[in-house]
Amino acid sequence: MFKAIVGIFGAIIALVLGGCGDDMKVALDDGTKEKTILVVGATPEPHAVILEQIIPLLQEDGISLEIKEFTDYVTPNLSLQDGSLDANFFQHEPYLNTFNKEKGTALVNVAGVHLEPMGVYSNKIKSLKELKNNDLISIPNDPSNGARALRILEKEGIITLKKDVELASVQDIVENPKNLSFKEIDAPQLTRTLDDVSASIINTNFALLAGLNPLNDAIAIESKDSPYVNILVVKQGRENDENIQKLIGALQSPSVKDFIMQKYGGGILPAF
Repeated sequence: MFKAIVGIFGAIIALVLGGCGDDMKVALDDGTKEKTILVVGATPEPHAVILEQIIPLLQEDGISLEIKEFTDYVTPNLSLQDGSLDANFFQHEPYLNTFNKEKGTALVNVAGVHLEPMGVYSNKIKSLKELKNNDLISIPNDPSNGARALRILEKEGIITLKKDVELASVQDIVENPKNLSFKEIDAPQLTRTLDDVSASIINTNFALLAGLNPLNDAIAIESKDSPYVNILVVKQGRENDENIQKLIGALQSPSVKDFIMQKYGGGILPAF
């Protein structure tokens, strides 16, 4: 009885001391193989859904994957920086670069997984040609996704932006023939603005959560040669960690590629 209590107590100490940021390792007293726990932060759709597909693959390598869901674009990076997560999966590299610069974090891209073409959605019009003078459009309020949204409108011939501006903002619009106004909103809240604006430019993960499909529901969509591939991110220094490499291998496996194509029917595209 005493040995059993000591064994349980030892396992608890191992969990506490192991922490989350350096993948927890639990050695069991019953002789079973040591298990590594990786904690990965993700937004619910499609990132967490994709991660769920690799749980069996990682289990074969002795890794238990714990998926922690977030509904914003800030907390998962801060949690990765402070060691609460081993990795996160929700963002593209332009956003990551801007976040590192503004927040002083040291987070790095280790793998591209998929592309989510950003789309223009509307409850009021069926084509951007139907936009009227002084109409209101909502876009993401973070610099990288806001610029991405404006580039879609420029490609569609709705506005013209200053040349040679990496992250264009509303202030960089030099031609706006219909005198459109822009409302900058937190990305997760954009779908809620659809009844109040003429159109909204929405990241695919949040569109999917609202039951919108970019192929069927968007009135305009980002081109497939977009640089905004969604990536797996870790804290600097862990790029070559053996378990992170196993996580990358699972995310870029043929089974995940097949799942993305079958589940999302081209609305989301594998990037490997």
